[in-house]
Amino acid sequence: MTSRQVVIGYRLGLHARVSAGLVQLSGKFRSRVLLSRSDETGDIKADADSILSILLLAAGYGTTLEVRVEGDDEDEALDAICSYLERS
Repeated sequence: MTSRQVVIGYRLGLHARVSAGLVQLSGKFRSRVLLSRSDETGDIKADADSILSILLLAAGYGTTLEVRVEGDDEDEALDAICSYLERS
């Protein structure tokens, strides 16, 4: 398993269109991709294969997420997912 912190670069945050793109990108890899966000109430976790769980992160512009990837192509998946989330 490998992980990295990433700051959301999309001006409107992880809205529906960006989340749908993330689900599609995640589906290209064999590895499992998990996202998490910490706030004052605890950790909120999401599976990158589920648009609903991504939207429930309520990750706006500038939010820091931890991306965890586990599987055969985890390094490739981590780079692609982080690059996607950092775009502006």
